[in-house]
Amino acid sequence: MLLKERYEQEVRDNLGAELGYDNPMEIPGVEKVVINMGISEYDDPSILDTAMDNLAAITGQRPVLTRAKKSIADFDIRRGVPVGCKVTLRKKRAYVFLNKLFNVALPSIRDFRGLSPDSFDGRGNYSLGLNEQLVFPEITFDDIRQVQGMDVTIVTSADSDREGYYLLKELGSPFKTREG
Repeated sequence: MLLKERYEQEVRDNLGAELGYDNPMEIPGVEKVVINMGISEYDDPSILDTAMDNLAAITGQRPVLTRAKKSIADFDIRRGVPVGCKVTLRKKRAYVFLNKLFNVALPSIRDFRGLSPDSFDGRGNYSLGLNEQLVFPEITFDDIRQVQGMDVTIVTSADSDREGYYLLKELGSPFKTREG
């Protein structure tokens, strides 16, 4: 069963009962997933091309090039220079990526003990960082020129961190158990 179907058939009912919602439209869901991959060596265009190809293979969607918004002399960055790429996944693609992230990529990380439940932003959205793109099955060691990290932000329609936590927990997110 796909994660989107599981959300519609099981998770919505469980969340409605857990959070005390009578109206099914109040129950939170995943609005979008944003994956951002910054590059450290922006003067080498082949590294950026490889990063974009890797992100496209992982997400199934063509990434958008991101450019520096302002010049930073300490980092030797000029305004308008390409510094990374990002993808915004919505609807079914967001759920497919989350299923792959929760069930394949995160468990394959060495010494993985669970996601921190403290990485919510106060509005029910969750962010996490991955150190390398090799945790995804689409990427092999031969496909990369440089190990790249990536930031994953899960934007939900939840109003609070508590609602966002219950939503992601019901979807299968491997959170650490809360102490106390």
